Amino acid sequence: NLFFLLHSPIQRQFSTNKKQFVSAFDGFKVLRLPYEQGEELPYKQGEDERQFSMYFFLPDTKDGLLSLIEKVTSESEFLKLQLPDDKVEVGDFMIPSFKISFGIETSDALKELGVILPFSPGGLTKMVNSPIWVSNIFQKSFIEVNEKGTEAAAVTTIRCRECCLPTSKPIPIDFVADHPILFFIREDFTGTILFVGQVLNPLDGRS
Repeated sequence: NLFFLLHSPIQRQFSTNKKQFVSAFDGFKVLRLPYEQGEELPYKQGEDERQFSMYFFLPDTKDGLLSLIEKVTSESEFLKLQLPDDKVEVGDFMIPSFKISFGIETSDALKELGVILPFSPGGLTKMVNSPIWVSNIFQKSFIEVNEKGTEAAAVTTIRCRECCLPTSKPIPIDFVADHPILFFIREDFTGTILFVGQVLNPLDGRS
């Protein structure tokens, strides 16, 4: 399969399926891939209501990512209003398989938020019997999407029953992510955004 960069296409494996959480809007489409919530997951604590999902924002045009990002970031309620709630039949459906890893040094950001004590000499003496302190904090993240879903969880499947009233069959929505896309991972119960990135080249490994 071809993934179209801004200047030239490349070959890349795609993941496919036929029924997904997809919504179509003027100029773009949105795909939701919900993560499975299993009792064996390490962050599960009792009656944990958290639900994590990965979202893809796909511009209709191959060079439309920048304007889509501007739209997403300029309106405070934009994301909340565009997220799909129901599974629908899809026609042509493809998303690229990709791996992205990225890391940041978070010490300055934490200090700006008021987390000062751990970075001060002797700031951890209440935890350990040694005059140590934190010099740096690094965060490294890894995200992978392939035909099995996303790293660390499988895609949830939901069974639905149709109403007995006759209805016209909806027209399938095409979702072919063969050009640059925006993605993010969100905790849906609180609306907290955990990761944000863009796939410009699935072979590149950077967001």
